[in-house]
Amino acid sequence: MNAPSSTYGLSSEARNLHWLLSNLVEEVPGVRSVAVVSSDGLMLLSSDARHAAAAADPTAQDGPKGSSADLATIVSGLGSLTLGAAKLMDGGVVKQTMVAMDQGSLFVMSISDGSLLGVHATPDCDMTVVAYHMALFVGRAGHVLTPELRTELRRSLESAQ
Repeated sequence: MNAPSSTYGLSSEARNLHWLLSNLVEEVPGVRSVAVVSSDGLMLLSSDARHAAAAADPTAQDGPKGSSADLATIVSGLGSLTLGAAKLMDGGVVKQTMVAMDQGSLFVMSISDGSLLGVHATPDCDMTVVAYHMALFVGRAGHVLTPELRTELRRSLESAQ
């Protein structure tokens, strides 16, 4: 399988993460978009390549509602909110968060070092299937998402501008 042009010049670890993310979107019924967000709220990976550059530039306003850039912002905020709630409740580490809405579902799962995986899915998705595939992604990505790789992914988004 050939790597998409957006992964040209990236390390094998970065290309593998892009492949895992693409596979999650393509193979799991009901998944609309996916974003991986760093602990400081910056998008590292996106299923929506057209809006990856918009996420790297917070002043960009041309992304449509529901883009991966919007998803990354929501995932970061929700992750921060649930982390604060867990601290107040002495609940320990937040492993996952799920929000069910009339027109969709939002799943957020911790990866490593504060990084988060966010998935926006259709309202009729099989939540257990989505959560299972997210856990697979986290298991495969967590050990390779090093500070160096996060820096590489951020730079690749910035260079896409």
